[in-house]
Amino acid sequence: MRLIGHVPQEANARTFADYLYSQGIRNQTEPEQGQGWAVWIQDEDQIERATQMLTAFRENPADPKYETEGRGAAQLRAKEQKDEEAYRKKLRNRRHLFRPLTAYGFGPLTFVLIAISVVVCLISQFGDKEQPIMSLFISNFDASGSIFEWRRALPEIRHGEIWRLFTPMFIHFGPLHILFNMLWLRDLGSMIEARQSSWQLAILVLVIAAGSNLAQFYTSGPDFGGMSGVVYGLLGYVWIRGKFDPGSGLYLHPSTITMMIIWFFLCYTPLLGHVANSAHAVGLVLGMAWGYLSSLRHR
Repeated sequence: MRLIGHVPQEANARTFADYLYSQGIRNQTEPEQGQGWAVWIQDEDQIERATQMLTAFRENPADPKYETEGRGAAQLRAKEQKDEEAYRKKLRNRRHLFRPLTAYGFGPLTFVLIAISVVVCLISQFGDKEQPIMSLFISNFDASGSIFEWRRALPEIRHGEIWRLFTPMFIHFGPLHILFNMLWLRDLGSMIEARQSSWQLAILVLVIAAGSNLAQFYTSGPDFGGMSGVVYGLLGYVWIRGKFDPGSGLYLHPSTITMMIIWFFLCYTPLLGHVANSAHAVGLVLGMAWGYLSSLRHR
């Protein structure tokens, strides 16, 4: 902005400001002690024209044209404000609708989780070779022909291999399985890291992974894997925390929530084959409960 001069009286300054606005010149007036009212012009290209108008106004501030033409300024401002609000609302809705494409930066922990998942997927040849990654399953098992042997007591974990509670989340079966899980993890994990912290995300991931993995194990055995239980947990957490604690900065667009619910129940149909539904359900419940309880503490 550039100062073009002063007008002694407030009433005249407002009249002149409205006149400038009606002529398409954006401006701002403010009082300056001992100087009257300063007139600032926003667009550098309009300074010369505005200065000429100010000179003419000073010579004859009572000219009726200033008040007559300036009357439309209020309507112009109201229309511009309405258009601006409509534009911002449209832009905000578009950003929320395509929230997975919004840049939160790439959270460092999120990046590490994705990198480990990709490496494990490549080592196992997208889940086709289970033996090289057997130590990542929640428990060892032997699947040969129609015989499937495993032990419900989780002997490996009981003997100190605690990592098995969490590492099934790194195992994926097929390109689409890992692709969609990693896309969701990238956006949800980075959002939580950006709005809260990497430590918060780490605790969430570990607790949700352990709970969802145990639920899936006691439902169908140890031959499962994937980040989807954690992803559903993060979805539930962001959804409920953002709903009850808007100041957290976490947000899911209603269309995202609808899609999440539809996909959740679609996984229970035979259309998608073998899916770790117990992990999905427990992960979602854990995330929602965590989101609600943490919102009570921070509200």
